[in-house]
Amino acid sequence: MASIKLKGDTSGEITIQAPSVAGTNTVTLTATTGELYVSGGTEALKIPVGTTAQRPASPSNGMVRHNTTTGEPEWYDSANSQWVIFRKNPNEYTMEYLSVAGGGSGGNGTGGGGGAGGYLTSSFIATQNSGTVYTVTVGAGGSGAGSSSNNGSNSSISASTISTITSIGGGYGGANTAGVATSGGSGGGGGSNRAELYTAGSGTTGQGNAGGNVISGGGIYGSGGGGGAGAVGGQGSSTYSGDGGNGLQSSITGTATYYAGGGGGGIYSGTDFGQGGLGGGGSCSTTKANNNGTANTGGGGGGSYGNQDTQGNGGSGIVILRMPTANYSGTTTGSPTVTTDGTDTILKFTASGSYTA
Repeated sequence: MASIKLKGDTSGEITIQAPSVAGTNTVTLTATTGELYVSGGTEALKIPVGTTAQRPASPSNGMVRHNTTTGEPEWYDSANSQWVIFRKNPNEYTMEYLSVAGGGSGGNGTGGGGGAGGYLTSSFIATQNSGTVYTVTVGAGGSGAGSSSNNGSNSSISASTISTITSIGGGYGGANTAGVATSGGSGGGGGSNRAELYTAGSGTTGQGNAGGNVISGGGIYGSGGGGGAGAVGGQGSSTYSGDGGNGLQSSITGTATYYAGGGGGGIYSGTDFGQGGLGGGGSCSTTKANNNGTANTGGGGGGSYGNQDTQGNGGSGIVILRMPTANYSGTTTGSPTVTTDGTDTILKFTASGSYTA
């Protein structure tokens, strides 16, 4: 059996060595002028690993561990009675974001619902007083007028220090004469006519879902609902039209809010209109003005009623940034709405602009 040998000498050095592998796997601990040095080997020194809940109950100054809850190494500062995250730069801080693209319009004729704009939310590291400019683009909703239907436009966040974050505009709903819908952040719902079974558009992985297909033609010519960030669009059939897929809820502003709902599918006759999904999706109705997706939600437009080209426009997108108030520079363009929530400042961009860190 291998053993561990401790050797001490007059220099104050203690060596720990596995004798079965002579000359290797050696760790040297050296105490010199009150400092402790660890040397030997070429790989790494492992520190304790655990969640926030597993922190020591009575920590002492200088304790070091890796926190798996935050994903950060941390040390205990007894002077301030708190665990402090290690950073390469003390001016670094976390900036959260939500980026929602413009929703697609509904389809004309007896058209499908528009797909919601792509939905992306996460965070990145910013640096205070760095002068880094974060350029924000807010995508417009796709317009639907007459025989024309359109995808929503992309929203994005770009800067020299990050990879550009792009949420994809929603796909428009299919028409009754060419009912195949388009793909996007979320896909548009398939259109419907007497015999054809039209296919919905697909969503973008990680941003949204597909629209609803048409599973039977004729009857009341029900079309498919547009896809939402949280769910696929409902299917259309000869007896009903599909609802738009629900969006997703975000609390980045401090208030839980749905974004990126799909538009309800169109219908030729009857009152079983496709309803818009939670998050600004437009519902099908007999009046075009009531079919639009809600502005600054990325909701898809509702499909057309009665072959009258009443398809709704997609809702415009939105970009939201959230950061600690202590790190907020106050330098913006584009007139974002500025609010606070606890110790954080929130910038809500409903039109394109920028923030300078």
